[in-house]
Amino acid sequence: MSLFSSAMPAVPQYLSIIKNESIAVQHWQKTSPLSENIVSSFKDVAGSILTPEQLLHNYKALSVVLGAYGMSSVQGETAVLKQLMSQNPSSSNSLAARSGNPSWQLFAKDFSSWSVSPFSSKDFISKIVNNYWMNAYEKNVQHQTSGLGDALYFSRIMKPGMKLENVMADPKLLKVVERVSGFDPTQFGTLGYNEQVRLLSQKLDLSKLNNSEKIQRYAQQYLALLQIHPEKVKSNDTILTLYGESGDSDGILSLFTGGNHSTENNPLLSALV
Repeated sequence: MSLFSSAMPAVPQYLSIIKNESIAVQHWQKTSPLSENIVSSFKDVAGSILTPEQLLHNYKALSVVLGAYGMSSVQGETAVLKQLMSQNPSSSNSLAARSGNPSWQLFAKDFSSWSVSPFSSKDFISKIVNNYWMNAYEKNVQHQTSGLGDALYFSRIMKPGMKLENVMADPKLLKVVERVSGFDPTQFGTLGYNEQVRLLSQKLDLSKLNNSEKIQRYAQQYLALLQIHPEKVKSNDTILTLYGESGDSDGILSLFTGGNHSTENNPLLSALV
């Protein structure tokens, strides 16, 4: 459960949570005994994990660690994890560097050196646990209110100066910018990488996201768009909707920037422009 009813619109929920997400996470922890059990198991064994192999072979510990970095989807990708934990992440040839994925790069930075186990530091173990809870909480609220977890994640992970290649390497960040840029994520995903770069480059100016306030405003735009145009389970739209059909303005993005769709009669959108 979250602290809010899923019937409450996403933007008010976001505005309340973003003031102090850590407090919201702490309250939610008390309602999640299964996650608490996994975290307790991790704390019990973390200090005894001295090698990458020991981490890879401890399912619960690995679940917490990968959950802390938002990397749960690669838990079964042993070859990938071994490379991330054995290569120098600062090398341009490393998997972490080539991936462009901020989460992979941070994981590699923290776990690429085992001359002294990363888990020898109690502060590091606490950081892992706190990040695990944060990601688990955002996953929970995402299930209850479409887009809310993604918006919170975007606000937390997106940093001034981040490059388009970094955004595109992170599925959650990419999902947000696709929607705000006016693209349907499902259709956009069918395009080749170079075409995705070309289209996003025309719509997205990352230099404008130069402080936390602007990043949070961008996340609110994403939630407002989902409220107006909820995510479709199955879409019959054609590829034309990606580029904009003849006679239309710039799609959903025009709600925030002008075009044929005025925001004058919509206080929520007007506040976000």
